[in-house]
This record gives sequence, C-alpha cells and structure tokens, in this order.
Amino acid sequence: MDFTYDDEQVALRDAVRGLATRAYGDFEQRRRTVAEDPGFSEKVWTQLAEMGVLGLPFPEEVGGVDAGPVEVGIVAAELGRVLAPEPFLTSVVLAGGLVAAAGTAQQQADVLGPLSAGESILAFAHNEPWGNPGPAARWVPTASTVTASDPDGTWLLSGVKEPVAQGARADLLVVSAALPAGGTGLFLVPGDGPGVSRTGHPTYDGGRAARIAFDGAPATRLGAPGVDQSATISAAVAHARVAACHEALGAMEVALSATTEYLRTRKQFGVPLATFQALTFRAADMYVSLELARSLTQWAAMVLATGDRERGTEAAARAGLQVSRSGRHIGQEAIQLHGGIAMTAEYLVGNLTARLTALDHLLGDGHHHLTTLAAGVGGYGALDPLAGRSEAEVPH
Repeated sequence: MDFTYDDEQVALRDAVRGLATRAYGDFEQRRRTVAEDPGFSEKVWTQLAEMGVLGLPFPEEVGGVDAGPVEVGIVAAELGRVLAPEPFLTSVVLAGGLVAAAGTAQQQADVLGPLSAGESILAFAHNEPWGNPGPAARWVPTASTVTASDPDGTWLLSGVKEPVAQGARADLLVVSAALPAGGTGLFLVPGDGPGVSRTGHPTYDGGRAARIAFDGAPATRLGAPGVDQSATISAAVAHARVAACHEALGAMEVALSATTEYLRTRKQFGVPLATFQALTFRAADMYVSLELARSLTQWAAMVLATGDRERGTEAAARAGLQVSRSGRHIGQEAIQLHGGIAMTAEYLVGNLTARLTALDHLLGDGHHHLTTLAAGVGGYGALDPLAGRSEAEVPH
C-alpha cells in the first residue's frame, strides 16, 4: 500500500502548513486566541475558507471541493501540529459531513454553501448528559433523552445535549433526537432560535463547549422523513474519528520533536540528557508509537475513501485504538522527559498532551474501540494453521 502523497496533496499540505504556522507558529499567539471567546480566530476561519479548506469534503455544486478522507486528514494533521483551535473537525468534518450525507439537495446548498464560505459555524449536538441512560451510552449513534415530536406538523425538540463542541458559538445546530415511532432522526435548529438555551464553557484543552437545552424548540427535519439516521451518524462519526486521528498525529509529531530537541540541548551533570542511554531508548519508543499510529491512520483514511461503510467504520475503530494508545504514551513520556516545565500552561508539551486527551475522548476512547472490535471477533472464520500442508509437512 502506497502511503506517499501526490503532488496536489503535497501542495495542499504545504499551503495549510504555511497558514497554520503564520497564525499559531508562535505558541503565545495561540494562548492569547483561546483565552478569549469564541476560542478561535474568526480571521483564520475566513482564511481557511478562502483556501477552500472548509469546503474540502463537500460536493462542488454546493461550493465544495469534493475531496476525500485523505485530503481531509492532511488538513487535520497540519492544524494539529500547531494546536489550531478552529473547529474544522467538529464543524466541517462532523456536522457538515452529516448534512452532506443526510440532507436534501436544497438543505446541502443552504447549509454547506455558507459553511464552505466561512460565513457560518455548525455544531453537532449529539452527546447527552450522564445519568439516564447512563455513561454506558456514550459514543453510540442514537439519541434517547432528547426527543422529537410533531403534534401539529411542526417538529419540536425537548431535552438536553451536553457537551456540544462550539455549541455556544454555532450559528446552526445539527441535533440528533429520538423519533416518536422509534429510531433516531437528525434536525436543523438555529443556535439562537426559540426554545434553545445555551450555556458555554471552556474545556481543559483550550476549546469551547456548551450545554444546550431544548424546550419545545422548532426544528427542521434533515433529509427524508421517516428515516432512522443511526447508520448515517455512525458513518459520519467514523470519518470524523479518522480526521481526529490525523489531528492527533500532527500533535504527536510535534511532541516527539520537542522532546528529542530538549534531550539534545538540556544538560544534566554537565552533559546533554541525550547522553543517557535510558532516555534515548524512551524517545525511540515514542517514535515507534508514532509510526504505528501513522500507518493505521493513513490506512484507515484509504479504506474510508473506498466508500465501503462497514469496512470504513471498522478501520476507524482500529486506528482510534492505536492512536489512543500512542497519544497517551507519547504525551506522558514527553512530560516525563521534560520534567516539571512540561506541566506549566506556558509550555507547549503539556498543551499538546491535553489536546491528545481531549481528542481521545471526543468520539470514543481506546477502551470503547477495543470493546467494539472485540465484540466482532466472533464474526471471523476460524483459521486452520495446517490447511494446505501435506502429511509429511505436518509435525507429529
């Protein structure tokens, strides 16, 4: 399998890297940006739109570029390298991906056009508070506590979604809700519409999230009526999960680079830390973790590009599991090898680890992926290790 990028993909990577580096190459600039609401730069968001990045995964007829998961991953990785706070993952890949997959042609034009132009922010309101049905219901493609009803022909939503990434800033919400006849539907709700109450708060990685309460909020059904959108949600989450893995790759690359540079330059007992073999071995293990994550993530993007929904969902879980393990390993080792300075808010390494942790929990952590993959083990046929060998070859 060829993991090398073609000329157009390299050009995309270099263009996004140039913009991201100018915006956040200075880590202090990133700290200043996330310190104020909405937690990202509206100017950078507009610049990403002008480059065509915000329309990357959408059809050309609605103002998009019609690119695939590989190109989306390239952008996510470059944003991850500088911890860019712009909601490309949650607004474009996840919420926008749902509209592209489930919406009518008119809905796609009305929603994805402004999103691609940088004129609006979308948020997917799907997570529901713990308690009922409980924490075991995390990261499932269905809704339960937020319900939809249409007593007089107008859809109304009731319930609470929390946390919703960039939910306080979003112009338009894509909301999952339990349907009266069973199943899960998707709805479009204006962020400042009637019956919608939003309470925003910062997250520990510098981002923003919100608690959103719906009290008979009028909503527009996304896509055809009477359709259970659970499978669509699962597929969109798989695409977002692989993009999140790419973003984590960018962060892990920088964490490893910063750590190895620190070992080369920081002196202890009059010699560089890299002189101590045990520390260089630990850095080498970090590199192995990074390359394992890179291989699985790029493979998963290629699987998604085939359009096979079932294989793509499984590939996303496999990549998510490895990235979860690699991210935890690299983040912890980066902090340990730097020492106390890495725990300060002013230093990059601790912030990289915080973002890796947030990405791990955004769409399903390693334990969730492992449980999902383990549940499907019984679906594989048994392998006979002696099949095809002659009697003379079989050990006795």
